[in-house]
This record gives sequence, structure tokens and C-alpha cells, in this order.
Amino acid sequence: MNRKIKLIWDFRGPAAGKTAEHHEKHLKEFIAFENLDLDITGFQHINEMYSLAYMVVEESNMIAMRDALKPHRAEVYEE
Repeated sequence: MNRKIKLIWDFRGPAAGKTAEHHEKHLKEFIAFENLDLDITGFQHINEMYSLAYMVVEESNMIAMRDALKPHRAEVYEE
């Protein structure tokens, strides 16, 4: 079974929440434009000065997605 990897973009500062929400829209646009079979994206507000956006990809596609999208970090995704 192929593991799933969560690509993460971190945003800090007073506009972090809105930036993370907006970044998720761009991730969805990328998925649609590239006609990818991905359906897990999202954003999370950690606190008023830190939020993140994420996209989950198959481990076999992680390198290509990493190189194309330049996430800040990644972790193994567990449902």
C-alpha cells in the first residue's frame, strides 16, 4: 500500500489565517489544472498568528509535487 504524504505550507503573522485559506484555493486550482486525482486539501488555524495550508499526495508522486509546489515541510498523512 502506498503511503500518503501531507505537504504543508506554514503562514505566520496577523494575516496568516486568510493567507492559508487563500493558498488552499490555489492548491485546488493546481489540482484541477493538472487534472490530478487528489481530493484532500485544507487549511488549519493553529492560533491567531499561525495557520497552515496542506495537500495530501501519494508518496510515489511526492517528489514531483514537492518540486512543483515548494511546500515548507511534509509529514506522513494518517487518516
